[in-house]
Amino acid sequence: MTNLHPVVARVTERIARRSKDSRARYLDMLDRETDRHSDRSFLSCSNLAHGFAASGEDKPAIASGRAINLGIVTAYNDMLSAHQPYGRYPEQMKLFAREIGATAQVAGGVPAMCDGVTQGFDGMELSLFSRDVIALSTGVALSHAMFDGMALLGICDKIVPGLVIGALRFGHLPAVFVPAGPMPSGISNKEKQKVRQLYAEGKVGREELLASESASYHSAGTCTFYGTANSNQMMMEMMGLHVPGASFIPPNTPLRQALTRAATHRLAQITRKGSDHRPMGKVVDEKAIVNAIAGLLATGGSTNHAIHLPAMARAAGIIVDWEDFDALSAVVPLITRVYPNGAGDVNHFHAAGGMAWVVRELLDAGLAHGDVLTIAEGGMAAYAQEPVLENDTLTWKPAPAHSGDDAMLRPVTNPFLPDGGMRLVQGNVGRGTFKTSAVDEQRWTIEAPCRVFDTQEGVIQAFAAGELDGDVVVVVRFQGPRANGMPELHKLTPPLGVLQDRGHKVALVTDGRMSGASGKVPAAIHVTPEALAGGPLAYLRDGDVVRLSAVDGSLSTTADLAGRDPAPPPPPAFGMGRELFAMFRNSASSAETGGSAVLEVAGL
Repeated sequence: MTNLHPVVARVTERIARRSKDSRARYLDMLDRETDRHSDRSFLSCSNLAHGFAASGEDKPAIASGRAINLGIVTAYNDMLSAHQPYGRYPEQMKLFAREIGATAQVAGGVPAMCDGVTQGFDGMELSLFSRDVIALSTGVALSHAMFDGMALLGICDKIVPGLVIGALRFGHLPAVFVPAGPMPSGISNKEKQKVRQLYAEGKVGREELLASESASYHSAGTCTFYGTANSNQMMMEMMGLHVPGASFIPPNTPLRQALTRAATHRLAQITRKGSDHRPMGKVVDEKAIVNAIAGLLATGGSTNHAIHLPAMARAAGIIVDWEDFDALSAVVPLITRVYPNGAGDVNHFHAAGGMAWVVRELLDAGLAHGDVLTIAEGGMAAYAQEPVLENDTLTWKPAPAHSGDDAMLRPVTNPFLPDGGMRLVQGNVGRGTFKTSAVDEQRWTIEAPCRVFDTQEGVIQAFAAGELDGDVVVVVRFQGPRANGMPELHKLTPPLGVLQDRGHKVALVTDGRMSGASGKVPAAIHVTPEALAGGPLAYLRDGDVVRLSAVDGSLSTTADLAGRDPAPPPPPAFGMGRELFAMFRNSASSAETGGSAVLEVAGL
């Protein structure tokens, strides 16, 4: 086995030292829960009767207590393309479970909202905290203690992190994530981006824009760009929570169904009653978290995971911060270019070698831990293989020896960039994340007068009025978790892209979010402390010179902020249910610690 890169080893050791006490408490909890809730025998007859009353032909098996019973937690709805395929999964999985003498029940459902639908509108302010709701809903679903294992059905932005957080609190049980796959490729991403910018400039109308968007997002399955949803799928492979190679197989195909069948069978095998017990809380350890970060960096994945990964890690008693991301980014090279970092989408990525290639390259270079417990036999090496159907039998073959498209996928020895492109920037304006992998290196340092806004609508109005037509650092504040739930500001990408294309030096600085779908404009995002918490952004004024540099890791201003009063925050939001989420906003942690209210209040 290749020796582990010394920086990867050091970061892992640092995380383990920092997490020693909290991880020990977590593992103690797993032991206690295993003793108390290892099977259904502790339930009374009345409790059990309630639990299997509607189970039909599975009732005798569940009642006996001998059969393995799998709990399905599903994010199904048929409004969102990524989750629509899940409608038929439970019935299929019940049949697959019966094949091996097991049973399966739908334990509960969790909400699944889409940033793509709510982007730029009031509903987006519920998005980040939907992750906490999903975690809580997962806990409710599993609270009945009827289950020997967890089958987790979720794909998109907050759904997978929320499922991970909730399921980890039941980490004495094994868990398998069951994906549904991406939709077929539509129009080219370059064409879609062009139409968006033309619309921002007023050169095409809404009808042309809608036609373009509909040609891109056009059928069942995950959106095909490499944003947060598809980064989620990559991370589930890197953390060993998928059947190997399951991430990017399209829905409604024989191979997709074969992988769902394999996931059901394998989950039964790794229960305590099975032959190969692998509880989730032992699978998700410090090494698994480091592997997820390495995969994120190597593939140019979503910056949203600078928030989600610390939150997921906290649920397992593991403490991760942005310095860990920064240190790993310095040594993990960028070996993929998937839109918005490249021209092709995740279907092209999979065809070129996909996750099997990425895992093989990282393991061979010592940039990921191979000696980890995964839901698959063989540790991480199992994920350096890709699934195929041969004579209707599911099998796996090694990753291809050569990239199928070196404009999209390259070896570690010849990367697109020598680093992972996710850098920590900090200074007297705060501490944030700069994703360099999508930004031309000539724009990694921007120094210009700033224009300060409290809403993204204010930016769009100023752009339309021609007020931003020059070198400018656009500051959008009061967008953090405690202010308004930290909505994505992806709606700003087209106008800022237009300004940059006109030859201006442009950057964005915000305590809000931008996802892996964000574009080519340099940005310091997730800036902490956020403005509402008294962060420096609250003291900036129009015209202050702000410097953002990924080269030296700086986020600073020459202005003297000490003698100023902070800007007043906007009033609390009402409408679209935002008032119901006030308890989450009031209790949320910082972006660097995961932006979670549930974990913060729980003291995790």
